[in-house]
Amino acid sequence: MERIRIFAKSLVLVLLWCHSEGRESDANGVTCGSLVKLLNTRHNVRLHSHDVKYGSGSGQQSVTGVENADDANSYWQIRGKPDRPCQRGTAIKCGQTIRITHMKTGRNLHTHHFSSPLSNNQEVSAFGENGEGDDLDVWKVHCDGDHWERDEAVRFQHIGTDVYLSVTGEQYGHPIRGQREVHGMSSPNQHSWWRAMEGVFILPSQDPLRHDEL
Repeated sequence: MERIRIFAKSLVLVLLWCHSEGRESDANGVTCGSLVKLLNTRHNVRLHSHDVKYGSGSGQQSVTGVENADDANSYWQIRGKPDRPCQRGTAIKCGQTIRITHMKTGRNLHTHHFSSPLSNNQEVSAFGENGEGDDLDVWKVHCDGDHWERDEAVRFQHIGTDVYLSVTGEQYGHPIRGQREVHGMSSPNQHSWWRAMEGVFILPSQDPLRHDEL
């Protein structure tokens, strides 16, 4: 009987440890519904957008990179595909396809076969209304391991055209002087690494976990 009691206590401890380890893993991951700033690790700029249209190419809302870490126009929400929404708070898997929606304007990170204005790579824009655009708003997360971890650099590959979200350092003039061009490149390289920075990270059935202040 004593052996049974000892075994039962040990089993409970193991289960509690496994549960806590799982919660810690969730807390370190980027999850569906999270609101994040994404840093290009090569050029130290955050993915950014605003209600300023391109003067060439598609004429859609421009997407840039900014050095200012405090700009509220650099928040993006991680969402599922239109035909396959992800459950709020679930960890984003490596290889999963997602949409990245600009918080302030409700438009999705988007690319298409237009040339970018400065580098002549592929233009990246923000497209749609109230979070709904088209099938060119879908990106695949490339990372190591099982899930996208917050302290890990990842790449985003566009499903429709296969390009990688990148920054190579070109700077705009007026009216967005000093902001960097964000574009799509045909192959992954040192310019296409991104890391989740400030934000609100959603956990399953819990209040949002804040990482710095919005």
